[in-house]
Amino acid sequence: MGCAVMCAIAGMIVPSERGVDPYVLEAMIATQAHRGPDGEGYVFLSHRQRRPARLVKGSLSSDAGLHDDHYLIGLGHRRLAIIDVTQAGSQPMADSDARHWVTYNGEIYNFIELRAELQGLGHAFRSESDTEVLLAAYCQWGIDCLTKLNGMFAFALWDRERRELICARDRLGEKPFYYFWDGQCFGFASELKGLLPLVPNPVANQRMVYAYLDGGRLDFSDDTFVEQIRQLEPAHYLIFRDGSLQHKRYWNLPSSVSEKPASAETLREHFRALFSDAVRIRLRSDVAVGSCLSGGLDSSAIVCVTSDLLALTRDSAAHAIGNKPKTFSACFDEDPYDERRFMHEVTRSRAIDAHYTFPDPKELAEILDRLVWQHDEPFGSTSSFAQWTVMRLASECGVKVLLDGQGADELLGGYHAFFGAYFADLVRAGRWACLLHEMRAYRWRHGAIPVQAFGNFGRGVFPPSLVHAVRRAWSGNGRWMNREFAHRWRSIEDPDSTDSSAFLGMQQRLLTRNGLRALLHSEDRNSMAFGVEARLPFLDHRLVEFLYRLDDSWKLRDGWTKVLLREAMEGILPPAVQWRIDKVGFATPEDQWFRHGLRPVIEDCLADSRTKHRGYLNIDAARRALDAHFSGTTSLGSTLWRWLNIELWCRRFLDHRPCDAS
Repeated sequence: MGCAVMCAIAGMIVPSERGVDPYVLEAMIATQAHRGPDGEGYVFLSHRQRRPARLVKGSLSSDAGLHDDHYLIGLGHRRLAIIDVTQAGSQPMADSDARHWVTYNGEIYNFIELRAELQGLGHAFRSESDTEVLLAAYCQWGIDCLTKLNGMFAFALWDRERRELICARDRLGEKPFYYFWDGQCFGFASELKGLLPLVPNPVANQRMVYAYLDGGRLDFSDDTFVEQIRQLEPAHYLIFRDGSLQHKRYWNLPSSVSEKPASAETLREHFRALFSDAVRIRLRSDVAVGSCLSGGLDSSAIVCVTSDLLALTRDSAAHAIGNKPKTFSACFDEDPYDERRFMHEVTRSRAIDAHYTFPDPKELAEILDRLVWQHDEPFGSTSSFAQWTVMRLASECGVKVLLDGQGADELLGGYHAFFGAYFADLVRAGRWACLLHEMRAYRWRHGAIPVQAFGNFGRGVFPPSLVHAVRRAWSGNGRWMNREFAHRWRSIEDPDSTDSSAFLGMQQRLLTRNGLRALLHSEDRNSMAFGVEARLPFLDHRLVEFLYRLDDSWKLRDGWTKVLLREAMEGILPPAVQWRIDKVGFATPEDQWFRHGLRPVIEDCLADSRTKHRGYLNIDAARRALDAHFSGTTSLGSTLWRWLNIELWCRRFLDHRPCDAS
């Protein structure tokens, strides 16, 4: 096999002759040490071949003379070894003639197939690592190699001959990449906090603060919550050369959205084949592999297909997983958040070694500071804490790889809010009979149409300005937000899609802007906090492209969501899961938590003078809203979380920022 490297990367280029400070680079790596507990390495380079590369394995403290050598390029790496755990895959890594050096975080799932193709083209390999495959692929195809990679990745590659640094990020943004450039120093890191040694006085990006407080919008551009730091957007690469930056997109969602197979069964078979292969190649590992299991369609399908694949294979995946696939689940005592009855349907249908955790709001209150630090930026809800406990449980059980179901809701119309966009398309097409049928079917299966669906219906039939005004009035944000702050930044809106289809516009928005990217951000930080690699079969680009082209009727039909997934999993999923109607969506009892375990925390937050002086909230109005929540006359859990999260983030990242995450 090869070497998977869920890791931390960092690097610096100083175009002037003053040189890279190696101990600043070491601090950038040390801040991200949780991402790579299995090894550390650095390389220092000149722009030209004026002096040989200086490779350091381990801490820089063992190389006392390094500080005086004035290298202009430094690359650092922390390793989480998943496949081929020997030193053969250590990084930074060079090709045979040391023309290219790379520091890489990710997993190229098709590295075995790419390796064979490259060997056929004359390339020789010294190791079994996918890092070396990446280097050879770049040597063979240049930047076009990105379109041949099936995986999640973020890397920086120095090309000595071209004197340029190539930085790239995977198609959907599973792996993060942050950078900083002030005209004197270019720096990059896997996590935003990894760049703080280069940013002595971080300043809050007020545009992002407003977008978060107003509507929970996150990760919808290259902006971050720190004004001086940017993120490389998904499906983009960046070239740094001679003090200039060039950005370019290398992949887009398909422009054609009509997939017309010969028959319905052909389509279902094609989906099953793509999905099964996406799971199969994500089982490649030399360490223990498990799966998240929420009891929903997505994670249940992954667990069942994994179990069936293992019954048919004796490769290293079966060796790594063991006799029984391991599952990890978050459970709650409160209905309707507890999904154990559906989890048990899955675990009874297969030989599963199931593990459960019960997220506790009192613990959340105790570890909030660490959680905020690990996530780099404010995040959407307390459900991220539930995911945190799942990743911790997997780590405690010795599992270093977890499969998870992110992306299925966005690709298959899993959110009930999609019905609003679907209804809008039917109105715009004048398909009144179909609209009436679908609305009746929804009400018969689910009851009242949710407010979120009406919002997406409005997006599809009314001008965006009207929709934004109605949303703001309905949410009540204008009442508790500081008027001056809101007035200054209100023009910042997440742009609406210009696509003629409301459903497609919503899907595109969730996949590429405000939606999936924020979920992937939390998935990465929660898993890497415990040295666990999260792999997401639904985001295999072959599956993404296939599902995105499908007609809407294969996603929503007769009041059902995820029609194709349900039909294709016939005989694979337990019927009670396959045809379950309700959707919990990995939610937590957030409203109840803020009335009980988190009540003292939010009360202290609003009473603290720092919160008032921040200038984001109208404190008197916020207190009235808080009292209404406590009394049960309204439920504002998600809003309260944003108030609390932004204030704690400001204290941790702006007011003081020690590098020790604990």
